[in-house]
Amino acid sequence: MSHDPIFQILARDNGARRARLHTRHGNVETPVFMPVGTQGTVKAMTPEQVASTGAQILLGNTYHLNLRPGPEVIRRLGGLHKFMNWPHPILTDSGGFQVFSLAKLRRMDEGGITFQSHIDGATIRLGPPECLDIQRALGSDIAMVLDECPPWPCERDACANAIRRTLRWAREFLDLANDCGHLASGHLVFGIVQGSVFVDLRRECAEALTTMDFPGYAIGGVSVGEPEPEMLAQVAASTAFLPLNKPRYVMGVGTPPQLLKMIALGADMFDCVMPTRLARHGSVFTPDGLLNIRNECHRLDERPIVEGLGNYTCRHFSRAYLRHLHLSQEMLAATLLSIHNIHFFQDLMAQARAHIEAGDYAAWSAAWIERYEKTAPADLSA
Repeated sequence: MSHDPIFQILARDNGARRARLHTRHGNVETPVFMPVGTQGTVKAMTPEQVASTGAQILLGNTYHLNLRPGPEVIRRLGGLHKFMNWPHPILTDSGGFQVFSLAKLRRMDEGGITFQSHIDGATIRLGPPECLDIQRALGSDIAMVLDECPPWPCERDACANAIRRTLRWAREFLDLANDCGHLASGHLVFGIVQGSVFVDLRRECAEALTTMDFPGYAIGGVSVGEPEPEMLAQVAASTAFLPLNKPRYVMGVGTPPQLLKMIALGADMFDCVMPTRLARHGSVFTPDGLLNIRNECHRLDERPIVEGLGNYTCRHFSRAYLRHLHLSQEMLAATLLSIHNIHFFQDLMAQARAHIEAGDYAAWSAAWIERYEKTAPADLSA
């Protein structure tokens, strides 16, 4: 349906889109969930294990890789793909989220952000030129522009100022990417829509970015503490004013029901640390909600986490064994539970793609969410 050479929309079901994104390291079938490899690794998993889950594309972080081991090290060793032995697409965040998450360690001005390293206190400067240079050294397929992510709650004037700075940095980043041939060589750059909970500011930001004609667009500043209905409202407020024929990436989200709801709003790409982080704490995803593998009821349970799910963990290990590993603080527990959780998200996205193609996405996703949410979430403190 879309003739864009980078992003092809293959099917639509109301707002939901089934598409294909072309990158230098292969195609990405969307909707897609991207496991987070902040420091060049998905925690507790080998690249082969990550690929075995069906993951198509990973996320790396410019801020953290800039600190360790440094972009020059990665460049000299062949780029991030070779460095971490991941031959598939990679998206790198800009470091802008650290404006939000490391607020006590940074100072911002019109030209960029000055950080104090959380590792050794060294001073680091990150403006659009530095942000682009680092991501070029990493060699990522999709680079994110530098942006300012406002906190929640946020005063309107502060949010408006953040948007003006974000737009100015986006234009500078894109111009630099064009001037140095980064885009011409097939690398992609995504702009980021900010605006906190102010619908008119979201629209202003989205429309301004659209005039710059980025290869793709991200929706930032959500899942930063606001209630879920507000988060979904801001995703809807952003997708409504973004081009139909370009990919839309919601940054840093979310739970399985949230992903399905955002797909219905026209979102295509997602990332979140939740699957691996919860795995390390003994929580795993099932169609009936989160399951706490530490609970006593699993001590003699011979069943896999999810019957019939084709990942390595579910094919080979019982809940009883996984509980034993976790309670014994064996490293293998984090690996096996992470394999399951990442695969669960990949399998959900595969189902979503199939149902968009079939034209019954709304009914299927509503039934899936109802089943998942009918069971109270696991007590993660138990």
